[in-house]
Amino acid sequence: MNGKRYQVVIVGAGLVGAAAALALGRQGFTVALVERQPPQVPDETWDTRIYAISPASQRYLERLGVWQRMDAGRIQSVFRMDVAGDSFGAIRLDAYEAGVSHLATIVEAGRLQHALWQALQADGNVALHCPAAIDSIQWGEPYTQLSLADGSTLEAELVVGADGAASRIREWAGLASTLTPYGQSGVVANFACGIPHRGTAFQWFFDSDILAWLPLPGNRLSMVWSTQTTHADELVALDAAALAGKVRAAGHDRLGELQLLTPAAAFPLRLIRVDSVVAPGVALIGDAAHGVHPLAGQGVNLGFGDAEALVDMLAQHRHARCGDVRVLQAYARQRAEPVRRMQAVTHGLHHLFSDERAAWLRNAGMKVADHLPPLKAALVREAMS
Repeated sequence: MNGKRYQVVIVGAGLVGAAAALALGRQGFTVALVERQPPQVPDETWDTRIYAISPASQRYLERLGVWQRMDAGRIQSVFRMDVAGDSFGAIRLDAYEAGVSHLATIVEAGRLQHALWQALQADGNVALHCPAAIDSIQWGEPYTQLSLADGSTLEAELVVGADGAASRIREWAGLASTLTPYGQSGVVANFACGIPHRGTAFQWFFDSDILAWLPLPGNRLSMVWSTQTTHADELVALDAAALAGKVRAAGHDRLGELQLLTPAAAFPLRLIRVDSVVAPGVALIGDAAHGVHPLAGQGVNLGFGDAEALVDMLAQHRHARCGDVRVLQAYARQRAEPVRRMQAVTHGLHHLFSDERAAWLRNAGMKVADHLPPLKAALVREAMS
């Protein structure tokens, strides 16, 4: 039995999948979005899932009308970033010095997710299948058939996998991937701080660890501590006062007394490389297409770049079927270099700071870079793109 036909069915309504669906609907494509669970309505609790949204991603979300739905009181601009090595190395990136208004904007994942969902519902251009799960997929041309758990079926010219790092769409489509565990976990938690951060983000490299403090509105910060998994488990097991003390000490007391606002949680860190992110009738975006170390905070921005590029490519080739592999390969080529570059940078930095033999090199490099304004400006531009 044939199901309802769409040009595009997107599987996964996370930040990247929802943005792609919203943009495609605005372009006049017939789109369905399949998601297991609707997003929770945010409450006053601070979300431990925090993202540093680049100015380029922010502009994209503004064009979609999503950013305007965010509560300005829960958003924090980053004006400066202080990065310290494990010895004498240090570098400061400053928006004012680089001639830009800000380096990034810190938002809570849940609130951005809610804003995207509100925009999708307000538009009414996208068929929302939620809660819904896919039982099986029968690949074919010109249409692929998706069988849902409730017995209904959907047919699509193009299936977009936006279903995260453990993507079932990637698996079902036979798109090979290589997962490289770092043997580390990222510990996240939010704190109130005794000294105002003034919109400054801090990052420390030490003992193979990377500790980041991202500013939140008011005297608050969001912590991401990338560390060996055994140490991560120890940190998560600490009581509130002990954890705050550990984090305060690791951050050299930069923001004074810390008070835990949200329980700590940990997630595994891994590099994911996908041999090809497209095949006839299927394309991957976001974490389904790539995974990077969080030290640069660029994972979600890469995903928004995927969404924008895929939608633009489909819009430019309206005469072709959405599943036309030639169109999809053009999308893949466009995204290959930004993804490869970010994976190389984050993977390289991880190894550079985990190798004790490279201590002098990395610290000297940071010190030299801090005295080269053109280089720092280039770093800022790369982070903002």
